[in-house]
Amino acid sequence: MTSISVIVPLYNEQESLPELCSRLFGALSDPELHRCFPQGSFSFEIIMVDDGSTDGSVGLIRQLMATSPEIRLISFRRNYGKTAALSAGFRAATGEVVVTIDSDLQDDPQELRPLVMKIREGFDMVSGWKRERKDPISKTVPSKLFNLTTRIFSGIPLHDFNCGLKAYSHELAASLDLHGEMHRYIPVLAQWKGFRVTEIPVKHHPRKYGKSKFGSSRFFAGLFDFLSVMFITRYLRRPMHFFGMMGLGSFLTGLVISLYVTVDKLMNHRPVSNRPILFLGILLIILGVQLFSTGLLGELLSSRPTRDAGWAIRETANIPEKTLEKLVD
Repeated sequence: MTSISVIVPLYNEQESLPELCSRLFGALSDPELHRCFPQGSFSFEIIMVDDGSTDGSVGLIRQLMATSPEIRLISFRRNYGKTAALSAGFRAATGEVVVTIDSDLQDDPQELRPLVMKIREGFDMVSGWKRERKDPISKTVPSKLFNLTTRIFSGIPLHDFNCGLKAYSHELAASLDLHGEMHRYIPVLAQWKGFRVTEIPVKHHPRKYGKSKFGSSRFFAGLFDFLSVMFITRYLRRPMHFFGMMGLGSFLTGLVISLYVTVDKLMNHRPVSNRPILFLGILLIILGVQLFSTGLLGELLSSRPTRDAGWAIRETANIPEKTLEKLVD
């Protein structure tokens, strides 16, 4: 097994890749990092996951691979998003410790050693905390709001859930099943699975090349995925507890309303037709039955896991055959 797998999701980052690779190789040659593993056994791989780049990123990676056999390439046919890129990287990683780092040079590769050292202390996930973030206010303010909301509802005391610089144990990385935009909530999913999660402050740099690939639409996608994660972490294996309780409440409320209208008709001879409260009672009864049925369907579906990866790979390079099977499974 490789000592460290570094996963680099990228999209149109041709300008930053040479410097990033140079700095990664420098950080991975740190003797202090090597001491985190049994003497003489240190090895590493850098998995570049191209998320459908339209510039020369893939061609540049091929050139880098000619002189650096530690570099691996996974290239998607089109842009699927960061979650898909990370998921493919996790499937391909063979390291005892798996590190993710963004390709825009805002994350500092020199932070790999403290992250790995924390994993070797016994933690399963170490998230970077960009305490002094070098981004415009249009990104920092929404990020603070996102982190505050996630911290309150998840109960996990992290300051920066969405930092691209993270370290994982191999067991955790192999167990992650991501879709949508759930890379933002990996710490929540990890803690829900019972893994030990912590964070450490890391350096952050201003963007050197290009511009951010994330637009305003990410806020809406993040909201929907937040609701999905909250449901998954609480009711994935017991959907009837969620839909059944709501259905039961709706059904009983509708039943009480209908009984009231019936008793009022019998006791006071008031007409039943054209009474809005009657239609409300009927609506709540029907809604209750539908919610209860949804809970039953959820129970059935939760027992049928799927292995569909959700992406199509254009090419791979330098990926071991056994690992390749995980990517196309």
